[in-house]
Amino acid sequence: MDLKEIMAVNLRRIRHDQQMTQEELAERADLSARYVGAIERGDVSASVTVLGQIAEALRVDPGDLLKKPGRASKS
Repeated sequence: MDLKEIMAVNLRRIRHDQQMTQEELAERADLSARYVGAIERGDVSASVTVLGQIAEALRVDPGDLLKKPGRASKS
């Protein structure tokens, strides 16, 4: 699994865990909902700037979006 796929899986999981729609996330991150959807599908790669915007909107560490699924965070 490459980083683009890992971010897609983590983004979708974290967003669902927070019961947030793609539209809500997009608004909070100042992105389009279409772009958020494309990231979640793994169709596009997010820049580090966008990674930071998404992490801030989700109130998570940017690294949480890049951890391989199944690896628990040490918080």
